[in-house]
Amino acid sequence: ESTAARLLSLTEQQAQEMYAAEKWTRKQILGHLIDSAANNHQRFVRAQFTDALVFPGYEQERWVDAGHYNDEEWSRLVQLWRLYNLHLAHLASFISPAVLKGERTEHNLDVIAFRPVDKKDPATLEYFIRDYAGHMRHHLGQIFESV
Repeated sequence: ESTAARLLSLTEQQAQEMYAAEKWTRKQILGHLIDSAANNHQRFVRAQFTDALVFPGYEQERWVDAGHYNDEEWSRLVQLWRLYNLHLAHLASFISPAVLKGERTEHNLDVIAFRPVDKKDPATLEYFIRDYAGHMRHHLGQIFESV
């Protein structure tokens, strides 16, 4: 909630600016986080019904392009990001500890995780959810950089 308020304090002009030369705009970064929430939502749900943590990746650049985030109102993007992540937190709060902490030997977190897990090491859904949060914090840091 506090991050959403901080995001909303940025002007539409600030949201349209690239956070660094030849990078995404702040709107596109937040759009990327919305895309990440959408992809990880289905991953977190499916992980509860399987013994593996193997999921398809997605083409981040193409998703951001397809989202046309620069053409959306900043406040709408912030609200979508906020509500989606509140829902993911709600979802995660109901996952049993056994499912969260159960080690999975079959995974592709060496490919899709923000902080990869070596293929030969087991992984947990808890790690993957925490990794999602770390990815989000990383990009939020980019949004607030030089503001």
